[in-house]
Amino acid sequence: MSNSDLPPQHSKELAAARTHTWSHEKDDRWTAVDQYAIKHLHPPGSANYAAINYAIQLAEEKQLPSIEVSLLQGKWLQTQCQLIDARHVLEVGTLGGISSIWLGTSSSRVRVTTIEIAPERKAVAEQAIAHAGLSERVEVMLGAGMDVLPKLRQEVARGERSKFDLVFIDADKPNNLNYFNEAIQMVRSRGCIIVDNVVRRGRVADDELAKTDSQVEGARRVIEGAGADERVLGHTLLQTVGEKNYDGMLICVIK
Repeated sequence: MSNSDLPPQHSKELAAARTHTWSHEKDDRWTAVDQYAIKHLHPPGSANYAAINYAIQLAEEKQLPSIEVSLLQGKWLQTQCQLIDARHVLEVGTLGGISSIWLGTSSSRVRVTTIEIAPERKAVAEQAIAHAGLSERVEVMLGAGMDVLPKLRQEVARGERSKFDLVFIDADKPNNLNYFNEAIQMVRSRGCIIVDNVVRRGRVADDELAKTDSQVEGARRVIEGAGADERVLGHTLLQTVGEKNYDGMLICVIK
């Protein structure tokens, strides 16, 4: 659940977010179910087990914020790529490269382009991606999302890049709708855009918080924007619980 498109100066805010507790944020049942499922669906010896484990340990060693997707959420992203036979995937918000590895191991033919604003995080991600043997298939681009995405869009328009089959947006939340509007122009028909962290522990439904909390406002803007966008064929919001707490994803299929 990366906020890796945030400038480094926001690290104090991220640290505070990690230590702040909410009465409905965790439940022992959620963690127990995750642990049970992981034991059977992502056991030692799984295809990318060593690569994911290395990436997690490296992120901890480099003291990156623990806001990446959970194991089951990463596996869910991987499965979505497999369902639509994704060949070209775009990710906004790389952090330590953990979700990039999940996406990049969805098949031997997939190519992932991922965007990271912080040079030190890009270096960590590239180390993890190289360890996974994915350097030839996962490209980490350095820069702010709203600087890089228009360049990618122009390359797609010129035919220099293929349209994307799936886009995963997991960066700074106030820019959610901006990223969505850039990405939708680069997605093939019946391709998919997934926006992470839009439920915000249920706060997305709080009208008053939306006036003062830029994260909640950003989540609401992309939900409402996608809901009214005629370029979207279908959409839904999926609430999630587990060891990574209570949140959710916006899922859109493009016409």
